Amino acid sequence: MNRFILGSMTAFTLMTFASEADGGRRNPLLLPSDAPFQAIPFDKIATTDYKEAIIEGIRLHNDEIEGIVSSPESPTFQNTIAAFDRSGKILDRAVATLGNLESALGDTALMNIMAEVTPLISEHSTGILLNEGLWKRIKYVYDDKDSKASLSPEALRLLNETYRSFAQSGANLQGEDRERFRRLNAELSDLGVKFSQNVTNGMSDPARRMWIEEADTAGLPELIKKAAREAAAEVLKAEGKPDDGSQYLITVYAPSYVPFMKYADSRDLRERLYKLYNSRNVGGEFDNTQILKDIANIRLEIANLMGKETFAEYQLQGTMAANPKTVADFLEQLRVNYTEPMKMEVKEIEEFARKSEGDAFKLMPWDYSYWSDKLKNERYSFNDEDLKPYFELERTIDGVLGLATRLYGYKFKENKNIPVYHPDVKAYEVFEKDGSVLGVLYADFFYRPGKGPGAWMTEFRTETKDDNAKRELPLISIVCNFSKPVGDEPVLLTPDEVETFLHEFGHALHGLSAQATYGSLSGTNVYHDFVELFSQFNENYLTEKDFLDGFARHYKTGKKMPKELIEKFVKAGQYGAGYSCMRQLGFGYLDMAYHTLREPLRASADVEKFEQKAQDPVRIFDVVEGCITSPSFGHIFSGGYAAGYYGYKWAEALDADAFAAFKENGIFNASIAAKFKKMLQAGGTVDPMALYKEFRGKEPTVDALLQRDGVK
Repeated sequence: MNRFILGSMTAFTLMTFASEADGGRRNPLLLPSDAPFQAIPFDKIATTDYKEAIIEGIRLHNDEIEGIVSSPESPTFQNTIAAFDRSGKILDRAVATLGNLESALGDTALMNIMAEVTPLISEHSTGILLNEGLWKRIKYVYDDKDSKASLSPEALRLLNETYRSFAQSGANLQGEDRERFRRLNAELSDLGVKFSQNVTNGMSDPARRMWIEEADTAGLPELIKKAAREAAAEVLKAEGKPDDGSQYLITVYAPSYVPFMKYADSRDLRERLYKLYNSRNVGGEFDNTQILKDIANIRLEIANLMGKETFAEYQLQGTMAANPKTVADFLEQLRVNYTEPMKMEVKEIEEFARKSEGDAFKLMPWDYSYWSDKLKNERYSFNDEDLKPYFELERTIDGVLGLATRLYGYKFKENKNIPVYHPDVKAYEVFEKDGSVLGVLYADFFYRPGKGPGAWMTEFRTETKDDNAKRELPLISIVCNFSKPVGDEPVLLTPDEVETFLHEFGHALHGLSAQATYGSLSGTNVYHDFVELFSQFNENYLTEKDFLDGFARHYKTGKKMPKELIEKFVKAGQYGAGYSCMRQLGFGYLDMAYHTLREPLRASADVEKFEQKAQDPVRIFDVVEGCITSPSFGHIFSGGYAAGYYGYKWAEALDADAFAAFKENGIFNASIAAKFKKMLQAGGTVDPMALYKEFRGKEPTVDALLQRDGVK
């Protein structure tokens, strides 16, 4: 949610209003929470509460906006800009809670409610942006140079960003253009929800399952086989079908898909699973091909309405990159540096595979993980399975949380009195070095049917301060899809899963560390091409022995991870860097292709051919007909990364450059960590480039990234 539209997603201000629905029952989303730290009272919320709370939240927010607009006092920063930032808290809380639970639980009823309320929220948001009375007051404050001169740097930043957000969102539009903007935003919001739900439902579509037998499991690690067998038993039982113990179930969810593609000996089955995964949301009940064209076209129409030739030009206002040319130049710089390393890697893997498969063998995308892993194992006597015994889940949780202890002095303590939304979820109190409470962290680690794919961080409440500098605590959540324990076996994470955990924890620390006054500038409310710095920075520690020694011990022997194994892991990590970068560039090029359109896509446009053309400059393998990314590319069509996917590589360049400062001075250097913590705390209160230059003493370059990847 755009916090400049619905106010800051901040702490819930105590109010006396209560619903009398359900025979006198009071809606907990509309009441002060009596949970510790006024956390979300998940244990008291009924499914029907969400819609009621959102509708009432919209009404209350409208009242707050009307109060600002109708004030007889001349507009000031305090009675207009700050008041707007602090408005809409009840609505924010209800929307944030529903949004995260819809994805984390995959509950059909919640999905239906989200589909119902999204148009209402969108209409409300657009109505605020196009509220002429509110815009006049904001513009009055913005134009008042004398008043601006007396503001604190953070207040001035809020004023400037609020003005830019409104101007960029159509506040200057008049007459029919305003109504057209309102209509387009409502359509776009509705389409985004449909796209997202199709992606989620498409993952669990029975047509995306692959049933196999014992002979088909050749090459799979024993734990992966057990998980596949358990999954088969669970589905057969749920469907009332007999189970003779001979069947295994492989799905397109990461805990199943990724290891199968890496370890399964059957090339035919790998190809079959690859095609199941990469043809999701094409045709059938959960088809997204027309939806994505509609989304791209509406975005172009909005950009044109705002006087921009492309959506990327419009969208990149308020980013570090600032314009499409900067993005194109950045992606091209990476393409030039990584193309030859990628080609060498693919050639080496293909030649290695031909030793077993014959000279006619041609490496295809379903072969890459399998054969690159085998080459890595031969070259370094290593594969990811060698590391898994050192990453037992509970110890890894302690280790990852302990990273924040070593860097910033934070402490974590589970509090079972804080309500959670699912039995698998843990809630932690987070403490500063001086013992003060920093915030609450919810951790939802395990895969379950219906849960959204991947991993993410979200906020149930953003940190803010009131006029007396009293801090309202952030409520932060991280969600993953790790495999649950099978029998008495411990949960052992892959290096990729530990990296994912570190990544999302970096986002969580950004939210928890926030020390801003205004929610719109707090925590992760920064330019989108800056926000991934803090998550990707954490990933650097995965290969640092000084960090690993604190928790990575063999789950049977208790021994630390050997230095030689870590060194092999580092070298193996560099191997494949060309492929990995080019794969990410493929997503970035595709994103920019859709969002630098100057003419609408026709209804008859072939999405598959469009994608192929967009990705040709960074293509790794021959085209596989019927396999495309676009219809399931939630990041850009429903996830807030439209014209922004380049931000992942942009942030990689930043994080490599930032971590180089630690490598030069010690990876737990207190002085450097204090400077980095200052960036975490600042959120969006300072221009990100100025903030980064203060930390590093210079602007970032790609040099450290090239060195880390072994390219330079």
